[in-house]
Amino acid sequence: MAMKFSGQVALVTGAAGGIGRAVALAFAAEGLKVAVADFNAEGGEGTVQLIRDAGGEATFVRCDVTSEADVKAMVEQVVATYGRLDYAVNNAGIEGKKDRLPTFEASEFDAIMNVNVKGVWQCLKYQLPVMAAQGGGAIVNTASVAGIRGVKNMSIYSASKHAVIGLTKSAAVEFAKKGIRVNAVCPGLIETDMGLRVIDGAVDKTVYHPAGRMGSPEEIADAVLYLCSDQASFTMGHAMVVDGAISAA
Repeated sequence: MAMKFSGQVALVTGAAGGIGRAVALAFAAEGLKVAVADFNAEGGEGTVQLIRDAGGEATFVRCDVTSEADVKAMVEQVVATYGRLDYAVNNAGIEGKKDRLPTFEASEFDAIMNVNVKGVWQCLKYQLPVMAAQGGGAIVNTASVAGIRGVKNMSIYSASKHAVIGLTKSAAVEFAKKGIRVNAVCPGLIETDMGLRVIDGAVDKTVYHPAGRMGSPEEIADAVLYLCSDQASFTMGHAMVVDGAISAA
């Protein structure tokens, strides 16, 4: 079933690689103009080049989502370049270290929360008014299966992703009547650099999910595009789990 998009422009943060890159490429394959945002300029420009090589249109925007000035400038640059913002995927995130809860220092707590929670909040803060002014849009925040369950030795990461789901639901309630749909996607263990760090380079990757494998970034991108599409027109404030049944076990 083909996706149906009514808008023209998508913004993806954390798009230098992994899930963000897969989402950016998927949007471009659907004919959208894509703003690729990341603090990693080399990776971000690499994503832009992949889109252009495939015949798509994209631009790179350097952005540290922990900086409000950067986030504000990012959204302004997208609007200045393309005239509007129809879809936003707030994907930038970090996992932090793996260890027991009492071992974390305040600085480590702050680092995770600043990217995963403050970063998403700041993106929403500047994306929502733009979409409201133009009559609508769709936003997907990248949470995690860790946002709906506890995770041993990743307590702060888990807390941050619970918070992303809270932001998602609250924003959905506040802006539904403005024609803006806000949802979240909750990936399980995905075969990205981050995912491989989480499993500590384990040789047997099949033991983490009932599905018997890790997920692919493209499978998460498919879920994100569905949530952005008109086919999800009545889906709001939803945290879609895409995790190979790990949360069901």
